[in-house]
Amino acid sequence: MADHRVHAGVATCQWGYFDATSEPVLRINSGDRVTIDTVSGNKMYLPSGDKFNIPAALREIHEKLQPAPGPHILTGPVYVEGARPGMVLEVKIEDVTLLTNWGLNTIRPLSGTLPYDFDEVYSTLIPLDLERKVGKLPWGLDLPLAPFFGIMSVAPPKTWGRVTSVVPRAFGGNLDNKELVAGTTLYLPIFADGALFTCGDGHGVQGDGEVNVNAIETSMQGTFTLTVRDDLNFVYPRAETPTHYITMGMDPDLDQCAVMALRDMIVLLGEKANLSREDAYMLCSLAGDLHVTQTVNVSKGIHMMMAKSIVHPTRTAA
Repeated sequence: MADHRVHAGVATCQWGYFDATSEPVLRINSGDRVTIDTVSGNKMYLPSGDKFNIPAALREIHEKLQPAPGPHILTGPVYVEGARPGMVLEVKIEDVTLLTNWGLNTIRPLSGTLPYDFDEVYSTLIPLDLERKVGKLPWGLDLPLAPFFGIMSVAPPKTWGRVTSVVPRAFGGNLDNKELVAGTTLYLPIFADGALFTCGDGHGVQGDGEVNVNAIETSMQGTFTLTVRDDLNFVYPRAETPTHYITMGMDPDLDQCAVMALRDMIVLLGEKANLSREDAYMLCSLAGDLHVTQTVNVSKGIHMMMAKSIVHPTRTAA
């Protein structure tokens, strides 16, 4: 295993899109580890003064790149040798580190779960205490941080062309799943040679739902081990924490999201525990937990969590 590093900058970032024809900023072997810097922050609401650290890369990107068609600044893509359509990219999230001492949360009219309830833009600068790992909210609350990347993605199929970073799809993207913290493994079905992994949309902390569109949006660094899996065969993102299996569904209809996540969990239980479809469906009703991932990204999200201790009652959770 080799270690690599990708810094955020004009030459290594794409703003607002995924595209199978994007030139890779790095080529690695399957099983290599890569540390990636990401930046985040709306130019209109950046903090002023010496108290807050603004990455030079963020200022340069604002000057030289334009967002199209989505708002997210993404670092990558990283080409993984041997990755081919039909395989799966295993993304072990080794570490997630905050790079700045501030984040933003912004309410905008006509967006979010309540698009007609707020008529003015309301952007809040949230100081981050990196030592105590809390965000200071305006009324004095110290909110514990749990950083993760809102976006981790491979490229879409080449025939789709350039697609927005807003809508999560089978290739991953804007998942906004707060379970994907350090120590978690994300599995993404591959649709283009090299997989073309990108990440960004750093979140200091987020609740299930992400109801006003934003978490604490901030710049972050992630370390990932990227491994091509030709022994896995599924077509929608899954994840695995030390204690739980996770399946996902994304669709404009929240009910359909639940159906997708549930159906995939039934399949997963068949694979992991050799359960019949009937037994797996029953177990999902008795012990599976459906969570609302997010309700704001055009295609909403539901993820189902199943404890490994239930799936493997005689095995200690890894």
